[in-house]
Amino acid sequence: MMDLDTVLIVCFAIAGLQAVAWIFVWLAWRHLYELRFLAAGFAAIALGLLLMLLRGGEPAAWAVVLANIVIKLGLVLLADGLARFLGQPRRAWIGIPLLAFYILSWTAAVGLDPANVAIRIHLSTLFTAVMMSVMILCLVRDRTQPALLRWIMIAFLAEYMIASIVQSAIEHLGGGGSSPVLADRHGWYLLQGSLFQIVFFACLLFMVSARLSAHLREKNEALSREIAERRRLEARLSASVETERALRDEQVDFMRIVSHEFRTPLAIIRSSADMIGLAGDPVSPATRDRITGIGEALDRLFGLIDRFMADDRDNGFQPEPLVLGRLLENVRLHFAMTGQEARLNFSVGDGDIRLLADPEMLATVIINLVDNALKYSDCAIGIEACEEKERVIIEISDRGIGIPETERPRIGRRFFRASNTATRAGSGLGLYSSQRLLAYHGGTLQLLSNEGGGTVAVVRLPLALAPATAGRSQPEGAMT
Repeated sequence: MMDLDTVLIVCFAIAGLQAVAWIFVWLAWRHLYELRFLAAGFAAIALGLLLMLLRGGEPAAWAVVLANIVIKLGLVLLADGLARFLGQPRRAWIGIPLLAFYILSWTAAVGLDPANVAIRIHLSTLFTAVMMSVMILCLVRDRTQPALLRWIMIAFLAEYMIASIVQSAIEHLGGGGSSPVLADRHGWYLLQGSLFQIVFFACLLFMVSARLSAHLREKNEALSREIAERRRLEARLSASVETERALRDEQVDFMRIVSHEFRTPLAIIRSSADMIGLAGDPVSPATRDRITGIGEALDRLFGLIDRFMADDRDNGFQPEPLVLGRLLENVRLHFAMTGQEARLNFSVGDGDIRLLADPEMLATVIINLVDNALKYSDCAIGIEACEEKERVIIEISDRGIGIPETERPRIGRRFFRASNTATRAGSGLGLYSSQRLLAYHGGTLQLLSNEGGGTVAVVRLPLALAPATAGRSQPEGAMT
């Protein structure tokens, strides 16, 4: 004869410890959220067994019903957690109605015939057989777990289901008290349940271990693929860097050649201009001014070659304090030598405005913009300069052909020319080089439509360079 209280205590301890174990496992691997349902299932079984321990020798009908319902709820939660863990359909349409039927039938059985234990055993067997079948179906359809582990668990579930059916059959045949072991029907039922919990818990632990091992393998494979991809990209980047370095070397060689070839004809022009000035024949003041202008233009060309075409990084961006009025006067003299000064209208708010800039670069920007305005307009060109909020604003406005609205975003790209400029010579590099030179100064270039037709080129420059701008060797700005 088995001691029922001892069996209850053992079963309660087993279920409670398993519930606590699954809670800790879930806390360790939160991404396996299905473990919460397994922990809840074991906790419900432990609670049901605790209610059995506390109800005493002559329990009330409601206490008998409540304890068994809570245990059956735990079995439903275990089936639901197993289905979730295996990624199988939960089949709640089976578990929930079956639990409702069990509650109603058990309540009726206890209320109408409390002495008839057989009917309650048959109902429990029916409930157990259905839920075991649901779990077995999930395991049969699963392909994520090792086949041996799945079939071991299926065998134990089937054994528990068959044992429950055998017990119900023995009860039906009236042999429940023929054997000393089976004399206490409740003790045998609980002992069988505790064995089921132990085996079920062990199999689930192995399944969780298999799932974590599979996740680890997937992550390792993903990491290996990422490493391989990074190595491939690194190889491509190295090849691109080598190609870029080779192109830069070719560019430097090309600039050396061009610089050398430019110097030869310019030297001839300077020599010829000097010879004309040294000739014995008297020259008119106008001719002498022209010769002086040629010399100044040659000095500027040689300076540009030394600054921008020689292979010397120290000759790059060289800012210095300069007076805005003097800079614009040099621009006026440049166009005076070409006979275009009459079309230029200068308006300077304060000619004594001082700023920190590279004189050659800034003069090149303004000359390029004025030259564009003269090229694409037959009217007078306005050059205005003023100071505004720690910035110098220089505007070059014309009444020329303007810029088509649809092409405005592309203006300033290298070698791009608007569709309405085909009749005029040009390379599409003037605005591009201007914005690149302005970027050294932290300045911007903006092209706006002029009221009544034409274009307004707006140059904005800070009066003082930021430390990052003053120290860099390559421009980073862009035309807005």
